[in-house]
Amino acid sequence: MALARVAIVGRPNVGKSSLFNRLAHRRVSIVDPTPGVTRDRVSVVIEIDPLEIKGHDPRRIELIDTGGYGVYGDDPAAPGDDIERQIAIAVAEADTILLVTDAQEGLTEIDRRIARMLRADGAPPRVAVVANKTDDKGWMTSGQESASLGLGAPLCCSAANGFGIDRLETVLWRCAGEANEAPPEPDMRLAIVGKRNAGKSTLINALAGEDRVIVSEIPGTTRDSIDVRFEMNGRSFLAIDTAGVRKRKSFANAIEHYAHDRMLQAIRQADVALLLLDARGPISQVDKKLSQELQLQYKPTVIVVNKWDTIDEGTTRPGDYLDYVTQQLRGLEYAPIVFISARRLEGLTDVVSMAFNLHRQASHREGTGRVNATIREIMQRRGPSSRLGIEAKLYYA
Repeated sequence: MALARVAIVGRPNVGKSSLFNRLAHRRVSIVDPTPGVTRDRVSVVIEIDPLEIKGHDPRRIELIDTGGYGVYGDDPAAPGDDIERQIAIAVAEADTILLVTDAQEGLTEIDRRIARMLRADGAPPRVAVVANKTDDKGWMTSGQESASLGLGAPLCCSAANGFGIDRLETVLWRCAGEANEAPPEPDMRLAIVGKRNAGKSTLINALAGEDRVIVSEIPGTTRDSIDVRFEMNGRSFLAIDTAGVRKRKSFANAIEHYAHDRMLQAIRQADVALLLLDARGPISQVDKKLSQELQLQYKPTVIVVNKWDTIDEGTTRPGDYLDYVTQQLRGLEYAPIVFISARRLEGLTDVVSMAFNLHRQASHREGTGRVNATIREIMQRRGPSSRLGIEAKLYYA
């Protein structure tokens, strides 16, 4: 039986991502006052163990954070229609919907519009209104204003200080039902990294067969690191779509710093990394910086040349490009290179198979005896010695 899905929806700046992180007990979504920071569906499996319910086992749910509905500020990189489509998918697939409002700011026309949409879709039985920013009992009256949305009495709580979170967790525990088994660990964790607009989100969607993350020609669309689970040829893997990277000196705001940190964290957690290059342009300083980071982390890496379908093979042959990549990405000569077109679904199986191959090699453990024999052989050929002629003795490796 699948885990119950709980989707968090609402307008920007009501604290959806803060509530998501509070329930997850860790920072998963990026939190910033700028409208439109969260754009894709960010999901995580969490364990609910409410203090109000004694003598019962914890239950697990899949918690889904969505983008803010309706207002995206002056940011041209916030594709509103795509964000709202992702919200609609999350709502349609959810067993429970948390409609978050702002107790301190009060209800707005957008809050009422979202409530009308949910009622029109027949969702009220699945909806729980959460009046966030109810920081203490003094704000309870303000939080109760959300009852006028016609979706039941609101749950008053504060993602910032935890006030009322126990009651919300009790509701979620009951929504979880008996399906509380955690999903099995994937066979491999795969981080997809690259500069802006290299096609990382397109690759994720091509593997998923659906619009799992927002794809836009506007650089910087993806902010959070998005985990998507896949099954292919009887093996499971978790692909992590990361934010596109550019030079640190070009970072426009704190959001880009957060996104960059999430990308580095994804590399550390991954078993294998896909370094995505855009075949249409030269290898940039950002590509080189990413390759150096992968080497510092000793991360098995597949170099993936995307958008190869746009290249005239009469003027640029794969062999010539291989030589070019080897010259530009110093230290990654060992990394296999795969040419793909994520848009045309070409080469995807090769990429995944190569990643599993690298993971298998990197997971191999050599016996101590063979390591010692190899070291002994090296020492016999040319062992380290001091200026006094004293040979070093190596007892164990």
